[in-house]
Amino acid sequence: MVARAAAGSDAAFGRLVQRHQGAVRGFLRRVLGGDRAEADDVAQDAFLTAWSSLRSLKKPEAVLTWLCGIAWRKAQDRIRSRRRAAARDALWLETVEVPAGVHPRDRAALAAAMAGLSPEARACVALCLAEDWSHAEAAAALGLPPGTVKSHIARGRARLLSALGGPDDA
Repeated sequence: MVARAAAGSDAAFGRLVQRHQGAVRGFLRRVLGGDRAEADDVAQDAFLTAWSSLRSLKKPEAVLTWLCGIAWRKAQDRIRSRRRAAARDALWLETVEVPAGVHPRDRAALAAAMAGLSPEARACVALCLAEDWSHAEAAAALGLPPGTVKSHIARGRARLLSALGGPDDA
């Protein structure tokens, strides 16, 4: 089957994927901390890489080992990317200007609440609440539907107000 897939058979490669995807995805879920969606994304990327480099496989009987090696390298890339994003977010949070007179405890609570938001929600809150952009401007800049931007802002605002001890309906 590996030889047929290496020769360009889509069907043979599809059977290889079917046979080994459970093991590869399970491995990636454990490596990536249980996030199924992220593991599936990385697995898909690994299988695409495998398809394009199948001819480099030296031992066809070790195809699962080879696939897991590719998946491992893709997972390491994803983990490094997450760390870089977290570092960028932390740096950004340090530069966010909080109005004068805000107690350091509130500043820390605000930073922690912002860090707890998803990247999309954080971007929406930063643009619309901190930078005073319109929902339409933020939607255009982020490539999100306006309704999604509004939802992110509403939930993010409630979370920030809650972190600061205020009512979430203010």
